[in-house]
Amino acid sequence: MISRARHLLAAAVSGALLMLPAFTGSANAAAASHVFHVSLAKTKADVQKVADYWKPEKLKKADSYTPAAPTSNGSPKSGTAGGGTVASQRITALRKAAGPVNAVAPKTGRASTTGKVFFRLGTKEYWCSAAAVAAGNHSVVATAAHCAYDARQGKEADSWIFVPEPGADGTTPHGIYVGSSISMHEDWAGKNDYDFDYAFVTVHRGFTWVKQGNTYVAKDVGRLQDNVGGLGLELAKKPPLAQVHAFGYPAGPQPDGSRPFNGQTLKSCVGGTRKAVAPSLDLDHGVQLHPCNFSKGASGGPWITGLNNNLGNLIGVNSLTWNRDAKGEFDAVSSPYLTAAAGDVYRHAAAQKTPANVI
Repeated sequence: MISRARHLLAAAVSGALLMLPAFTGSANAAAASHVFHVSLAKTKADVQKVADYWKPEKLKKADSYTPAAPTSNGSPKSGTAGGGTVASQRITALRKAAGPVNAVAPKTGRASTTGKVFFRLGTKEYWCSAAAVAAGNHSVVATAAHCAYDARQGKEADSWIFVPEPGADGTTPHGIYVGSSISMHEDWAGKNDYDFDYAFVTVHRGFTWVKQGNTYVAKDVGRLQDNVGGLGLELAKKPPLAQVHAFGYPAGPQPDGSRPFNGQTLKSCVGGTRKAVAPSLDLDHGVQLHPCNFSKGASGGPWITGLNNNLGNLIGVNSLTWNRDAKGEFDAVSSPYLTAAAGDVYRHAAAQKTPANVI
């Protein structure tokens, strides 16, 4: 199955990727974990700048922005990632033998953990899928690493926000959460290694826009987890698994050019899993879910086991889409295998502190 997919690589990975560079290095999911940390909006002024960029008139155009899409131009930077316009830091993590993280319900109402992230690369707006994860700081979002950091350019996304369950015309019923920092594995940042295409983004307190006269004023709505709940986190769930739910906001075309999705509605796939390998992408330890016809835009959406009342345990994120049978539509999606290294990255994000008030 995989060998058949490999000779159709252009079709197999033309869905849920932000970039598709030429790769160097090799994957080793069992290697000692090194967390790579990049600051985004840290100060009140930084947060207000991002908030002002995503005013309601900008969010109303959200459906016209580009869902995460591949590009084959350029080649990755080798060695340890660096650069960017803000501080970055390589951190050697200390492995902890911790148990699974339990899901947490919101303070009121139903859980609404899944949503979209919006960001810029250069002058262009993009979006992906993502989900809130339970954490001690009540402020962590899980997504694909390629939805937060362009390893080819050694550059973090700009003006990064998370919007749980966005509504029509750019409405934000559960608030807007500005990214504070990205925690990822250094092998994504330095090598574009798809065994590590996951990131945990720490976010600031949320806000909504309230119209006062002829202008909009930002109103604080509190912390992410308090408002929407948080998924649990369960590591090292090796395939095969009998049933996994994957979620996302697909929008891109299928291999035959058809467009069954518009990116405005949360979609799900339910299926079993198996191992996925794509050596040209340094994917040696992937997990593939079948059947699933997600297209680009679903990148970063959560894989959940034990789904109950919109909560469950996160075991992966949408990373690559596959056209294994070379027919008209994608038929599978894959995630990195979340090992203890992912736990180190998560714990780093969960330990980050953000200001009590930024709006």
